[in-house]
Amino acid sequence: MAPRNNFDTELENLNVDLIHMGSLVEQAITESIEALCSNDKQAALEIIAQDREIDELEKAIEARCLRLLMRQQPVARDLRAISTALKMITDLERIGDQAADIAELSSHFVHDDSLSIAAHIPEMGKIAVEMVKACIDAFVHNDLELAASTIQRDDEVDDLFNVVKNELIKTIQTEPDKADLAINLLMVAKYLERIGDHAVNVCEWVTFYATGLHKKTRIL
Repeated sequence: MAPRNNFDTELENLNVDLIHMGSLVEQAITESIEALCSNDKQAALEIIAQDREIDELEKAIEARCLRLLMRQQPVARDLRAISTALKMITDLERIGDQAADIAELSSHFVHDDSLSIAAHIPEMGKIAVEMVKACIDAFVHNDLELAASTIQRDDEVDDLFNVVKNELIKTIQTEPDKADLAINLLMVAKYLERIGDHAVNVCEWVTFYATGLHKKTRIL
């Protein structure tokens, strides 16, 4: 096989790996929100265990990218594809971590009505799931309009985070016996806010791959 054909095949394989990782991450955040809302402790534990697969896939994709850089002579667009992959897997892996963190917190909630003191968390979770799905779809279909509209949705998550934060501060002040629960729920909300930021980052890398232009990423 000619070197260029071999390189193109490796790039295709890289793309397949990225789509697979995106699918796993999308599943993780979807299931973590479902476990949170249903107080399903067994499902939460399974999500935590599955995070290892995402971590291993990140390492495999990183190794593939480095092999491509060392063994081939990529042109400018190829370099954008490889650098996009390296950046995307960092954000995807962190979304997976935060999905596992949400599952870990929810596994300790005792009562089925734990979310009653933070009524907007399910809505935050719904938007975060939609953003993750959309950022993966934007990558798969090279859809710049979808990437742009997903970036705009981050304001919705940020606004809801502030609402939840104020709800929980009020709870701590008026019902101090619920302080521990309120702090855990605030952490859940913060993880959801960060997931929104990482989805934005993925969309910005999709834009970079297509256009060569990129804004500074929002979260390290």
